[in-house]
Amino acid sequence: MKRRQFITLLGGAAAAWPLAARAQPTTERARRIGVLMNTTADDPEGQARIAALHQGLQEWGWTLGRNARIDVRWGAFDADSSRHYATELVALAPEVIVASASAAMGALQQMRTVPPIVFVSIIDPVGAGFVERLARPGGNVTGFALFEYSLSAKWLELLKEIAPGVTRAAVLRDTGVGSGVGQYAIIQAVAPSFGVELRPIELRNPGEIERGVVAFAREPNGGLIIVGAPPGAVHRDLIITLAARHRLPAVYPYPYFAHSGGLVSYGPDVVSHFRRAAGYVDRILKGEKPADLPVQAPTKYELTINLKTAKALGLTVPPTLLARADEVIE
Repeated sequence: MKRRQFITLLGGAAAAWPLAARAQPTTERARRIGVLMNTTADDPEGQARIAALHQGLQEWGWTLGRNARIDVRWGAFDADSSRHYATELVALAPEVIVASASAAMGALQQMRTVPPIVFVSIIDPVGAGFVERLARPGGNVTGFALFEYSLSAKWLELLKEIAPGVTRAAVLRDTGVGSGVGQYAIIQAVAPSFGVELRPIELRNPGEIERGVVAFAREPNGGLIIVGAPPGAVHRDLIITLAARHRLPAVYPYPYFAHSGGLVSYGPDVVSHFRRAAGYVDRILKGEKPADLPVQAPTKYELTINLKTAKALGLTVPPTLLARADEVIE
């Protein structure tokens, strides 16, 4: 073969190599991620949280169907369902599980062997026994705490600010978990300084909630405080309806209550916590240990005011409070 012909053939082959390489199918192992939610599958808030987790994972380079696979199970605010789906998820052998709220965490911790866990929506992870310390969690669990108990005092302060005539406050709480007791204790401690008498109402079931609110509303100058608890989220439509029907100003712990018609909320945006949780999932998949990843606190608490609800209740929101709001619904 002549030299010129050889060079021509070689050049043609070299030009074809990148095309051939691109034509070869690339295989990348999909890393399996489990998610145990505490809401129902048709809850808009639950869907928003899953969407935020997906978005966060994409920002860290994880694409569903390519290098990541997510298995989601919905505990529906039920302890038995959470235990069932925890067993089902662990059997799928994910490399990390995102657990939403105490019911999911409790169900997973009852199992003998579990993969690393990133929790979201836990109020007191140390007190609940999920981690040893916030800075150095220990074990195979870390995550994102909702808020400190001290935030609970702010709800009573807001109630008095938006409805100064309130002298009685019903606190809708869940005594089935330690965080429910802790939140009420903080509100109880500051109530005398605001000249407010408290009455607890259990969040156990719709009938008990309705009976408690109806009885409380028979006397004047009342308002409601709903603490951060899963039953409050389950029955939020009922609680918001009762507050409107009996013309009771009410303060809620998360923005989605105000979006659903509640008067005012102050607390963390839980959806953003799921987006942040994706960063910890990424770090664990890349080899870091949960024990070395500190539990994160909220970076911001959001004040949301529903002016439509305020108008229906005959309340004038002080301009100073409106100026502080992160979101005003009109």
